[in-house]
Amino acid sequence: MKCAGIAVGVATALTVTACEGSKDSDQPIVVASTDVWGNIAAAIAGPDATVRSLIADPTADPHSHETSAVESAEISDADLVVYNGGGYDEFAERAVTSMDKRTVDAFALRVDESDENEHVWYDMRTVGVVADRIASQLGELNPSKSTAYAERAAAFKNQLTTITAITAEAATAHPRTPVLQTEPLAHYLLVAAGAEDLTPHEFQEAVEQETDPAPTAVATTRDLLTGNRVRALVYNVQTQDKITKDLRATAQSAGITVVEVTETLPDGLDYLQWQTTTAQALAAALR
Repeated sequence: MKCAGIAVGVATALTVTACEGSKDSDQPIVVASTDVWGNIAAAIAGPDATVRSLIADPTADPHSHETSAVESAEISDADLVVYNGGGYDEFAERAVTSMDKRTVDAFALRVDESDENEHVWYDMRTVGVVADRIASQLGELNPSKSTAYAERAAAFKNQLTTITAITAEAATAHPRTPVLQTEPLAHYLLVAAGAEDLTPHEFQEAVEQETDPAPTAVATTRDLLTGNRVRALVYNVQTQDKITKDLRATAQSAGITVVEVTETLPDGLDYLQWQTTTAQALAAALR
């Protein structure tokens, strides 16, 4: 069996062993669709479960990912599958639908059910709910460690409050600050920070659907930057193309701050570090 250590920051640094291959212990096996949910799951699992993320490549697109035979086998062997849901990682949703699996669907657990944005890992309230659900599921799978799972979930949620404090302060100090996004990735972060997203819907929808926005939508979007009508450009570095790169250059020329966001963990950062850094960058831009 080939195993690799995953470092995860909670109250202290935890190391969780993610193993490829058949189960050889009584520990639950957790498979996550992406390293975002895998890192969160690992923070709850600690040394009392094995965790494997199917997508950890920062260039991979969960929207278009197709499950390989190896990944299907890993999902089949898993005791618990954690995925985003909401159509974001359909490969995982399809796989668990065809199997009788214990699952955690993050989108289905979102706090605001009226909000259909699928990028729920940017919503700290929902992430807290997901952490508790992972802990309870693992506790049912491994009752002797249920208290440890619950304690790690509580520690993890306590650190989420650092991130919510940053956005709450920004919302109070600079309410309804106008911003622009290349796509609605950081939607929940902007809501928490009280920012006003002025991005034309037609532009966001086209980018998210991986189609070219209409020239009029691009022109309208560029005008927000050249006219200095927004304070920041929230920029997904993982879905860059000629149009978004042009918007970034336009923002920089206009002296508008570019806040970079991603869909998977940046190298060297765990979930909490990543989200804290992003929230701080946004708060600074709104000032």
